[in-house]
Amino acid sequence: MTPVTVAKGDGIGPEIMDATLEIILAAGAKLRIEEIEVGEKVYLAGNTSGISEASWETIRRNKVFLKAPITTPQGGGYKSLNVTTRKFLGLYSNVRPCMSLHPFVSTKHPVMDIVIVRENEEDLYAGIEHQQTDEVVQCLKLISRPGCEKIVRYAFEYAKQQNRKKVTCFTKDNIMKQTDGLFHQVFDEIAKEYPEIENEHWIIDIGAAKLADTPELFDVIVMPNLYGDVLSDVAAQITGSVGLAGSANIGEECSMFEAIHGSAPRRAGQNVANPSGLLQGAIMMLNHIGQTAVAEKVQNAWLKTLEDGTHTYDIFKEGVSKEKLGTKEFAKAVIANLGKRPSVLKPVSYSNNAALELPRYKRRAQAEKVLLGVDVFVHWSGSEPDALAEDLSAMEIGGVKLTMITNRGIKVWPNGFKETFCTDHWRCRFKPEPGMAMTKEHIIELLSKAQASGIDSIKTENLYSFNGKPAFSLGQGQ
Repeated sequence: MTPVTVAKGDGIGPEIMDATLEIILAAGAKLRIEEIEVGEKVYLAGNTSGISEASWETIRRNKVFLKAPITTPQGGGYKSLNVTTRKFLGLYSNVRPCMSLHPFVSTKHPVMDIVIVRENEEDLYAGIEHQQTDEVVQCLKLISRPGCEKIVRYAFEYAKQQNRKKVTCFTKDNIMKQTDGLFHQVFDEIAKEYPEIENEHWIIDIGAAKLADTPELFDVIVMPNLYGDVLSDVAAQITGSVGLAGSANIGEECSMFEAIHGSAPRRAGQNVANPSGLLQGAIMMLNHIGQTAVAEKVQNAWLKTLEDGTHTYDIFKEGVSKEKLGTKEFAKAVIANLGKRPSVLKPVSYSNNAALELPRYKRRAQAEKVLLGVDVFVHWSGSEPDALAEDLSAMEIGGVKLTMITNRGIKVWPNGFKETFCTDHWRCRFKPEPGMAMTKEHIIELLSKAQASGIDSIKTENLYSFNGKPAFSLGQGQ
């Protein structure tokens, strides 16, 4: 018996969880289930995280978490439990298979069969935001080498396990050369270790267009967090329905499995919800814990049920579907098909799938880091960069000079264009003269002079080189 933590969630959650558990237990799943309460009731009881300490202990003890959708109350500072769980438990990999079920589920892409592997912990989803001036707020995009290495290696290992032929990387490193550039660089490094698997890189905008138009070009796609969040929903929808997709969240210690749709409170208690998305998550869970024979039996029975035309209301279509079933009745139809295989849809075989065993991340030797300058961000309500540059001259110290001012990343001094619209948020770059070593004492002195001159410095970013390579962006237009 494998211990599994189960949360039935909110809205349609309890109904689809009951149906899912009924199916997998009837198929022979060997599970010891511990149920916990998470979501709306916990939030409204005054716990802004939506989960109790006792529930955390249960999840961490059992290592495997099957979760139905939950409702996060609007307002009141409530945090998304999904995001919190992924980060607290180190669930760095989000895996979403998106396969066409043509002709039984309507889709414009009848041969689509892709898997989105999304980095799950960092990027803009670090949620580090600040208002810095009257007119400008910022959100920090954090990309780490460990985060990149873990998710890219997972994508290649998953492709190897599932006998898939190609892994594609989507980034926007033509613009974000440091953050997305690191993701692409790591992808290229790790791809060399898997010569039997084709690899390629696409810029996210044209990649997304191709995914929506010609998804059969792709097999496994690996992406940073935000792009993966958006495109995994797009991919699920163009297969026919977001409601049919499951999701796995995998970490080094724990794992969480779920549907990708929400709690749909308007459909709760009516016995109409489709349990397929959560069932797909449960099948991924069974594969993950090594109960592959049960996973295979359930998946083939589910495919056979769809093939029979016995559908829930959300995918029911006159002329294709034969019978409209409720949640409970659909579960019973799947159970009746256990041991059967589809004849039109491609049956699955998981029996040869060994569990993924990924190496833990090993930190590299520390690079030689040299301070080359500093960007001082200034709140200034004027509109003429030349005037700001004149004010900033009061900050200059022996050998450390103002070299550039940008506004929203665009160079506006020296030699800026009067047509460029400027906000009240200015990046002011100070660098030492050639041959002079920059120190943090210089930065402290610069800020002291800013304070004395009435210049409102709001943050600084140190400019470094790592192993001799400058590790900061130029101003747009430099």
